[in-house]
Amino acid sequence: MAMLWKFMRVAKYSKTALSPKVKVGGISTYSRHSSSKSVPSDFTANTPCSNTVELLGKAYPQDDYSNVTEKILSKVGKNLHNKKHHPLWLIKEQVKDHFYKQYVGHRGTPLFSVYDSLSPVVTVQQNFDSLLIPQNHASRRKEDNYYLNRDHMLRAHTSAHQWDLIHSGLDAFLAVGDVYRRDTIDSTHYPVFHQMEGVRLFSCHELFSSIKDGEGLQLFEQGHRTAHKQECHTMEAVRLVEFNLKQVLTKLMTHIFGDGLQVRWVDCYFPFTHPSFEMEIYFQGEWMEVLGCGVMEQQLVNS
Repeated sequence: MAMLWKFMRVAKYSKTALSPKVKVGGISTYSRHSSSKSVPSDFTANTPCSNTVELLGKAYPQDDYSNVTEKILSKVGKNLHNKKHHPLWLIKEQVKDHFYKQYVGHRGTPLFSVYDSLSPVVTVQQNFDSLLIPQNHASRRKEDNYYLNRDHMLRAHTSAHQWDLIHSGLDAFLAVGDVYRRDTIDSTHYPVFHQMEGVRLFSCHELFSSIKDGEGLQLFEQGHRTAHKQECHTMEAVRLVEFNLKQVLTKLMTHIFGDGLQVRWVDCYFPFTHPSFEMEIYFQGEWMEVLGCGVMEQQLVNS
């Protein structure tokens, strides 16, 4: 079973053979508990001819879906979140430090591995299909995304890496990166922004070991989907995962913003989590959304 969370625009200051694990809001890596990895930021992006876009050392044929502009291409590869002392880097390091200290594996190594150099160029399958986003979903529109062609695009969210990271065998990770959406520029929106995303998978033992008489509790059942749970999850499992998820994120926001923080949770909808929530904090006289999260759709884990 799994949970997932995503800090939103940082600039805004954010088995049936059922799987033996449940997932809570993630990312994959080749080294289980590797430290953050960086990538050179001196990439160039250009369009050498009218029918090809060259980006990060690869050429992408243009077609009727191609809509990425020279201005946006010039932003790719800057990796501001990996530039030492940049405000985005400072926030990333603050979050990393918190997770490294708070969540330690049984061998004394950090429970969460961090991936901050994943390519921003992804396939449409990674960005949408792997996350169960329907073919007719509004988020796929050309008006909202930067497409290199029908098959490749600039990621619209760090969730585009979820399936690959989980598939590699990870069960707890953070992913950080620049993301791209065709937003109208205003005080809280810009076509290029940054996200950090976390995922954790739970086994039955990990979830219930601290519960008195928890030996008989199960992650899965053949039930019905309701507003509070997926059809394959037991209510006991969902309640514990939800409690863990909200506790982890409340601690993190308190670490970032300080004690006395006012927090509220709002029910919401995401195609790849259920139930799903948004966290809002009270800031300068109004409630402001800082992240979205939820219990990962078991279908994603099973796949």
